[in-house]
Amino acid sequence: MKKLEELLNDVPIAEIIGSDEISVSSLCLDSRKCQPSSVFAAVRGGSSDGHNFIKEAIEKGANAIICEEFPSLLAGGVTYVKVYDTQAAIPKIAKAFFGDPSSRLKLVGVTGTNGKTTTTTLLYCLFKKLGFKVGLISTVKNMVDDKEFSTNNTTPDAITLNELLNDMVQAGCSYCFMEVSSHSVVQHRIDGLKFAGAIFTNITHDHLDYHGSFEEYMKAKQGFLEMLENDAFVLSNLDDENAKVMDRNSKAAKKYFSLKSPADFSAKIVGNGFDGLLLDIGGYRVRTKLIGSFNAYNFLGIYGASVLLDQKRSRVLEILSNLDPVKGRFEHFKSKKGVIGIVDYAHTPDAVENVLKTVRDIKGDRGKVITVIGCGGDRDATKRPIMAEIAAMFSDRLIITSDNPRSEDPVIIIEQMKKGLDNEAEKKTLTIADRREAIREACSLAVPGDIILLAGKGHETYQEIEGAKNHFDDIEELRFLLQLQ
Repeated sequence: MKKLEELLNDVPIAEIIGSDEISVSSLCLDSRKCQPSSVFAAVRGGSSDGHNFIKEAIEKGANAIICEEFPSLLAGGVTYVKVYDTQAAIPKIAKAFFGDPSSRLKLVGVTGTNGKTTTTTLLYCLFKKLGFKVGLISTVKNMVDDKEFSTNNTTPDAITLNELLNDMVQAGCSYCFMEVSSHSVVQHRIDGLKFAGAIFTNITHDHLDYHGSFEEYMKAKQGFLEMLENDAFVLSNLDDENAKVMDRNSKAAKKYFSLKSPADFSAKIVGNGFDGLLLDIGGYRVRTKLIGSFNAYNFLGIYGASVLLDQKRSRVLEILSNLDPVKGRFEHFKSKKGVIGIVDYAHTPDAVENVLKTVRDIKGDRGKVITVIGCGGDRDATKRPIMAEIAAMFSDRLIITSDNPRSEDPVIIIEQMKKGLDNEAEKKTLTIADRREAIREACSLAVPGDIILLAGKGHETYQEIEGAKNHFDDIEELRFLLQLQ
């Protein structure tokens, strides 16, 4: 329990009604989760306004309300704190409530359009094998050392985030590796956190439905790097054309990795196949189970960050060479009849191109590439025709289907994707709205030597349709159907 006044020290306050000396047991953004002595923060969001749930929060036991506008009726015994921006106030309150946990471990954030999950997850696995207790905050799952927690967002809200970091500190973790989304920067979720370092992977077309333009998307990512203090590092992918734009206003020590130019951490791809990459790093030949040039960048980022965190180069490379790829990231297998199945989370134009280029490079002249792809509903619609165009360009057969349509009609999403196809591309394209049937059709078209790529859902074990999440696992579906051949 903490006193409310302790939590408000750094918060700009417009007005307080009631006592700030009351005790606080928990912090809540969801009124349904309030309990006796909770603080409820009323946030105005895109789909709902927390101010509409103040009454419910009080009925559940909340004794303090953080809001931007006082309700017309004030309940007795409740303290109302009017702030100028609730979203900006929450991380300050959470930081104070949980005792500034990010300052008590080494926190490394990974930002960029693609590669965040692979980078954070493999850093977590690497540092575990180096003998440390480690935390992970990612799109797939959150880990407090060996304890796993489910996740709904790439980067959690500020309260959940500080609570997770505090749990890591209490569990004895020395490091935490977390994905930092552009949304989390704009929505103040990471405000006040102390980062030991950051990795910038790349930046390409994504989330324009939320940010409005590529420039605003870049600005959000830059906002994270500009948060870093001068005792931190920022490790950037020098081969991304925006690398030096992204970090130019950061106070952190600037370091770079590259496959094409001299950099602090450089490598050359010597071999690339379905058994993994062979890399030359400073004259040392290193094998990794990761596949494709995009994963060579991920590998370099992981390696570079580990060295910047004072780990021994030789030991880092030894462990990295034995780590398995992350689930749903270029996850592949071969059927008894010789058809190769690949499942990948690629859901941006750049990611789709990277995966398909890798497939074609490894495949050579043997067999054909059959791609099954869709686009998520209630997300950036501008990338839909671009993704279809790229998928058609690098595939011999293309099946456009649904991804997670959410509240949208999958048929309309498919029609929007098809606008990216020219006449030649349309000739080799099928449209099948039912994802299971689309995968079944891909398997029926494949013969020994062919490659089937299921893009977009990766590790996900559900399909979200009209608000309901139904069990659906691309890997499960593909393995089952290929075994029937």
